[in-house]
Amino acid sequence: MFDANEIRKDFKILDQTVNDEALVYLDNAATTQKPQAVLDAMDRYYHYDNANVHRGVHTLAERATKAYEEARETLRGFINAKDTAEILFTRGTTTSLNWVAQSYGAFVNEGDEILISYMEHHSNIIPWQQLAKRKKAILRYIEITENGELDLADAKEKINAKTAIVSITHASNVLGVINPINQLAKWAHEHQAVIVVDGAQSTPHMTVDVQALDVDFFAFSSHKLCGPTGIGVLYGKRALLEQMEPVEFGGEMIDFVELQDSTWKELPWKFEAGTPNMAGAIGLAAAIEYLQAIGLDTIHNYEASLVEYVLPKLAAIDGVTIYGPHDVSKHTGVISFTIDGIHPHDIATALDMEGVAVRAGHHCAQPLMKRLAVSSTARASFYFYNTKEECDVFLTAIQATKEFFQHGAF
Repeated sequence: MFDANEIRKDFKILDQTVNDEALVYLDNAATTQKPQAVLDAMDRYYHYDNANVHRGVHTLAERATKAYEEARETLRGFINAKDTAEILFTRGTTTSLNWVAQSYGAFVNEGDEILISYMEHHSNIIPWQQLAKRKKAILRYIEITENGELDLADAKEKINAKTAIVSITHASNVLGVINPINQLAKWAHEHQAVIVVDGAQSTPHMTVDVQALDVDFFAFSSHKLCGPTGIGVLYGKRALLEQMEPVEFGGEMIDFVELQDSTWKELPWKFEAGTPNMAGAIGLAAAIEYLQAIGLDTIHNYEASLVEYVLPKLAAIDGVTIYGPHDVSKHTGVISFTIDGIHPHDIATALDMEGVAVRAGHHCAQPLMKRLAVSSTARASFYFYNTKEECDVFLTAIQATKEFFQHGAF
């Protein structure tokens, strides 16, 4: 049986008070906490194996290289890529999406269409805006429905012979909705378009199989799945990556350098210029092994039970508006909401006084905020180390916040 209270022993940061209240950390969509196993793995590397990879033949260099490349293999298995050549280490989801836009973007022609949705994070909007400007392509948006789901009828209509790229979030960082990537991939491939997926909010919370999804590119970040910051992954189908040029140049990624020209290493190293984040890769691999020991399906089902518990109780509070579907089967642990008459920043500040950490703002999704006709929302995001007791603390704090501001108004 899954026991969140037992799991919490691996996360020392959760055992503290904030404003004299026990910390309830509900900002997991922004970043997750790190278990002791991840911190220990990185600590061991720095204490015993710290050396640059791929370059040296001495013992430390060989141990560091082995650990780094073993981490890549761990990533391959985690998302079921065909081989490690399809796993590129990046600085995170933002870098991964930029690499695709800059490198694969070379194949986009004037008049081609790039299709994204209104629920995208800025990291999956701005690179495509810049590509469209650079190539004189057309950037189009898939609509969302009244209940915060992707409008599939609109998507099917807009994916057409002019479409070159479809780039979509697997799970929204605001609405919590899980998008049907398989169906979108099928439609994209019917028109010889490629599909790029922002997996930052899905990979930590559910099993991801890039072959089953049939995606061409898939991006995600370490720090959102209990790993360190500053490292992430770009998966790409090998046939596409082999056609693409690197976007960063320097050491590590070269084969031969002449006075006027150079040649690149084979995949995946041709994309990884400079000294990589070795400790980050090792920490990320440790995080994946930690999650796999629990089970991604177990994590997903447990989070669903928390959302199923919180969502109706939060919706029942007078003046609360929830954005996104109320169907738990279509939901991650993200719940965005507003309270009538109270600014989301005031909600977050008031909750913090009760020890509850949530996020408030536009969540790097300003086009979506405009679509929802709000300037910002408050957002509670749950993970497997949260408990139902914490859910009750959150709900009680919401009610207390509402009553405080109502009382202040009089």
